[in-house]
Amino acid sequence: MRGDRRQIQTAVLGSADSEEPLLLPLEAIELGAFRRRHQLDTFWCGLLLGGCGAQLTTKLYTDRVCHFAHHPGPDGQPHMCGRRARGISSADHLYVKSAAVAWFRDRGEEADIAFAQPDGAPVGSLVDITSRHRGLRVHLDQAVEPVWDDDGIEPVLGMSVPVDRDTLIRRWYVHRIRLDSEGTARRVQIGTEAFARPTEWFGLEECEVTERGLTTPAVQRIVASHSAPPPRWTPGRPKKVPTVNAQARALLSQLDDARSLGFVIAARRLCSEIAGLAEVDRETQGRIDAALETTKGWMEDQVELRRSLYAQLDQAVIAQDTQQVRKLFAHVNAKAAHDRTEDEDAIVSRAADHFADVSRATQERIAAKVAADRAAADAITRVANILKNLNRGDYRNLRDQVETLIRYAEVAGDRVTVHQGRQIEAWKQRAGLSSGEEPKEPLDDDGTQQLNHKKPLFRQVARRYWIKRSCPRCLVGNGKDCVIADGTGNGELRYVPHDERLQPILDQRKARLPRR
Repeated sequence: MRGDRRQIQTAVLGSADSEEPLLLPLEAIELGAFRRRHQLDTFWCGLLLGGCGAQLTTKLYTDRVCHFAHHPGPDGQPHMCGRRARGISSADHLYVKSAAVAWFRDRGEEADIAFAQPDGAPVGSLVDITSRHRGLRVHLDQAVEPVWDDDGIEPVLGMSVPVDRDTLIRRWYVHRIRLDSEGTARRVQIGTEAFARPTEWFGLEECEVTERGLTTPAVQRIVASHSAPPPRWTPGRPKKVPTVNAQARALLSQLDDARSLGFVIAARRLCSEIAGLAEVDRETQGRIDAALETTKGWMEDQVELRRSLYAQLDQAVIAQDTQQVRKLFAHVNAKAAHDRTEDEDAIVSRAADHFADVSRATQERIAAKVAADRAAADAITRVANILKNLNRGDYRNLRDQVETLIRYAEVAGDRVTVHQGRQIEAWKQRAGLSSGEEPKEPLDDDGTQQLNHKKPLFRQVARRYWIKRSCPRCLVGNGKDCVIADGTGNGELRYVPHDERLQPILDQRKARLPRR
């Protein structure tokens, strides 16, 4: 089964702003049962999925994975949607919230659960859970760096979020979260990771939230091992104490690692420890002197790099370049978050304000689009009802009724079909609200113009015919679907083939007609 780069595997049920996620089966044999089970439901490209809020349909294929798809536009062209996350994990934040609500409800407790977006992070990166015991922040991706020094909030890391060894040693353990697919849903698993121990996984029913934080059976064992009394001394062979030269070599190796990873604070601490070593041999002292000199130059370079990063971040904020601000903000937090000056704090604060403004503008734009879509949906319903009444002669004042029809048609916009548009024009002429030539096409019995319905080319040629040909427009070979030929070179698949691929088939059919 070949991949489909257009596939949308997740949707929400009922409406665009729904929080009820749904996962589509990948195989055609499972999609049939899925359709029967949800025959009365509607699927939407949810706003909380980063979608456009439009309604979706299911696509069944036997030669590729099944997926959700947008309805084509009125002109038959594919619907354009800016949604980025479309895979199986794109609705995991909704599944996490649903599982957390059920988990607390079963324990007779309540919790506030929100999809936080600090510093302009995309919706779905973070899930904040606040209970009467402790707050949890679930990091499903690396968009926001975990904060380990906040006593009120405990980070829970997704599978792609890294954690360094020092944090594991200092905290004894960290918690992770993963979601496994089960039919058309996702099941939450909690893992406990400790230094030099494999991660142990548990179901939510085995976990608790206490004053200490999130607790699993593994936490109890780890805490017990750290709290156990030391073993009784028994005579034995004396433990070999490493020499000062061996200590120096170990610290020098750690210093090399700190420089290669960009850990300035660790490098500074190691330099202090190395400089405090005494009575090392001449060879080791030479290595120490060289390493300290190299680290001194490296530190100076890091200071210049830090200054450049903050200057670039400030310029990006001034230029209102959101993409560059997001990129530099991540670099600043990763490489230069320690020991900030007042000027650096001010730059970070301005960047955070920029993200807040962008997020607010995005939310307002989404809300305005949802309101416009709802108004258009209501308007097209009223257009259909008014046309129905007009065609039955059910009106008192024709002019007023047609003026109302025109106002609703303007709100409905491109939802008005071609046939409805023809009927509206005919009634405008009948009510004296339109000037110009009389319609050239004859009128139906109800006073509307007859339509010369002509199917688009992709409706006239079956896939089994055109898939055997190459496309002269996008230059794909036979056996492959057409791709978007808009000059961007992104190679995204089209919902329908190009007309240039279909027209030769229709021309051949037309040429054979006289012979028949």
